[in-house]
Amino acid sequence: MRTGSPSCAPRGASPLPVVGFLAAAALLAAVPAFVQSPYALHVMVLLFLAIIQGESWNVLGGYTGQYSVGHAAYFGVGAYVTLMLLQFKQVPPWWGVWAAVLLAVVLGLVIGSITFRLRGPYFVLASIAVAEIVRLVVLNWKDVTNGAEGILVTEVPALRIGGHLVTDFTGKVPFYYAGLALAAVTVAVNWAVQHSKLGYYFQAIREDQDAAHSLGIPLARYKNVALAISAFFTAWSGAFYGIYVGFVDPNLLAVDVSVQIVLICIIGGIGTILGPVLGALVLVPLSEALRSNLIAEGLFSLGLSPTSRTGLFLKENLAQAHVLIYGILVVVVILYMPDGVLGFVKDLARRRAAARDAAAAAAGGTA
Repeated sequence: MRTGSPSCAPRGASPLPVVGFLAAAALLAAVPAFVQSPYALHVMVLLFLAIIQGESWNVLGGYTGQYSVGHAAYFGVGAYVTLMLLQFKQVPPWWGVWAAVLLAVVLGLVIGSITFRLRGPYFVLASIAVAEIVRLVVLNWKDVTNGAEGILVTEVPALRIGGHLVTDFTGKVPFYYAGLALAAVTVAVNWAVQHSKLGYYFQAIREDQDAAHSLGIPLARYKNVALAISAFFTAWSGAFYGIYVGFVDPNLLAVDVSVQIVLICIIGGIGTILGPVLGALVLVPLSEALRSNLIAEGLFSLGLSPTSRTGLFLKENLAQAHVLIYGILVVVVILYMPDGVLGFVKDLARRRAAARDAAAAAAGGTA
């Protein structure tokens, strides 16, 4: 998936990233006070959801090097269990989500005990197969999951603490703040993992499993720990999605959902904290632009005739072409930015710094 791996982070963590993280969180927390558009807030909620998904997968795929393409299983379990408990047992989602993530972790440990015996493409295929098995179970276990009809929740109960109303989940703002909080937590967890002894074990496994094993690192144990963390937060994102949308069906467990989660990291930069954030910043606006035909409208404003053969084709098909666009984008990234957008930016900065140093040295020599 990439040609190089980011080096292990130094143990002495700089306070600057923490300050930047807190400043960014504070700025984002102030956005609803200035942005009143429900659609803009909706796009931001989707952006937070994508960040949670990417950062969750990054623990397993980025730091540990286990490229799972079956994370739709954990995403779907989080969404289904939370909504089933709400719809059929009247369990509020802020309690049901813990049952959902616990089940996802148990499922991940069971899956890991089987699939981590495999490596490389065999592990990737096994992860896809497991997710498809879970999807078929959900599709055919109609008495529990409603099968292909899915589960529809029309109202989310108000959140009360000690008899005081916290939020009633009407409008986009409560979901905006919930998504921001969850995204901030997943980013913080990635930072903590990367700068911990656990993260060094993960990265050692990623770089060379046999060498890590020869140094006494139990591969199966730490792979399962990485999968448990990844499944926990992926199910968390699924629960958030289910509560926000209010509807789940077996399509949530389809392989294209898993692929989209992986793409967030591939495009942004695998094995980095900011990579999934940048990937989400690329994919979410692109996806929304395709679905709402903004790209076609932009081409029309530049002079392309809406009634021409090309214009009619774009108007009718571009909104459904997101998978094709994603595929082209991945090919471009792999060919020209193998370490993702973040790696490309860092490499460009290094080249410019080297060019400045060379110019300064040349100027000093001539003087």
